[in-house]
Amino acid sequence: MSQPTFTAPDLDTFCMVDALGLTVTGQHLEPERAVLQCRVREDDPWCRSCGGEGIPKGTVLRKLAHVPLGWRPTQLWIRVRRYRCPDCLRVWRQDTTDAAAPRAKLSRHAVLWALKSVVIDRMSIARLAAGLDCSWHTVNDAVLAAGRQLLLEDPRRFDGVAVIGVDEHCWRHTGRGSRYVTVIIDLTPVRDGTGPARLLDMVEGRSKAVFATWLGTQSEDFRAGVEVVAMDGFTGFKTAAAEELPEATAVMDPFHVVALAGDALDQARQRIQRETTGRRGRSGDPLYGARKTLRTGVDLLTPGQGSKLDRVFGSDEHVELEATWSVYQKVVAAYRCGSKPAGKQMLTEVIDSLRRGVPAKLVELKKLGRTLNRRAVDILAYFDRPGTSNGPTEAINGRLEHLRGTALGFRNLTNYITRALLDTGGFRPLLHPHLR
Repeated sequence: MSQPTFTAPDLDTFCMVDALGLTVTGQHLEPERAVLQCRVREDDPWCRSCGGEGIPKGTVLRKLAHVPLGWRPTQLWIRVRRYRCPDCLRVWRQDTTDAAAPRAKLSRHAVLWALKSVVIDRMSIARLAAGLDCSWHTVNDAVLAAGRQLLLEDPRRFDGVAVIGVDEHCWRHTGRGSRYVTVIIDLTPVRDGTGPARLLDMVEGRSKAVFATWLGTQSEDFRAGVEVVAMDGFTGFKTAAAEELPEATAVMDPFHVVALAGDALDQARQRIQRETTGRRGRSGDPLYGARKTLRTGVDLLTPGQGSKLDRVFGSDEHVELEATWSVYQKVVAAYRCGSKPAGKQMLTEVIDSLRRGVPAKLVELKKLGRTLNRRAVDILAYFDRPGTSNGPTEAINGRLEHLRGTALGFRNLTNYITRALLDTGGFRPLLHPHLR
């Protein structure tokens, strides 16, 4: 824009009221707010009942919150003319639906500005309410209504979904227990390398029935298009997917497989700590001091960390821990292998080794082996479906935690689901011209 073309100043265009069917007739500026006096551009004095020409009968004032201009809340004071038909005595007002919805307190531009701020800029409703000089409930109701109309009710939102992830999410912590929802994520953009994952839907509860019911309510085209379902170790999600999506491949993602092996390692360390010392680990105990180093991949260990592990494994009391640590490292190495076939072979050997010949004293490895053996098909399916992981699902869970923190918590689940879909649903202004 080195040589822009200038035109005559136009207050209507600058304040974005021309698209609302208004024109500015006056202004009142204060440090805390700005007020623009407007009138309706189109004059329509014709009676809609008999077609007669109406007689002006004064004006009424309609106040609307508008997009903040100059870092201060801006209001539109619209002088709306009233008419009375001399023939049928009908009374009406000028049409202001271009400026705002009936009975609305925000202009249409203000609603879209607030929606854009929530979806793209991830601002809080409280901050938007301060910028618009409106109550929290007024802004929240407007954002949720516009979001449902423009984004959530878009019939194309579920098009092209081939890979989904499913997980549970705690949306509210209470003194009488936590409340959970089941989150369904579209992982197709991650697999195809076209963008980030996006939240498809949230359903109250966390069970096989919840996920199966959600799948059953989707269209035949949607269910037929799903090729892969990424999930954690919860068998309820797998059973629901097998019943409702029999042609889809279930994939247990690496995050949870490594987490299972890591949990076995931690449990073995804690058990040996209690058996050898009679208490929990404390600062200064070799096992307690090595708890983080044990979780570090072999290829990432520093010389100091390697020496620490040598000292831990040098004791005959820690032989069982070393065996469990070795299995954990093999699981990590399988997923870090640059070749998918080689990684699959490495993990297959680990599962086969845990299926037989594990000493009874290695209770953590025996339990891990039963789990890996039961879900072996789902675990190994990851290597045949590169790019399919539930990791982005965990990332979206983190985004939802940030949303709850920004809002200082939610009490209404419906509002939370709508806000979560708007915040993490992958909506962008290029996809939705109304938000440009």
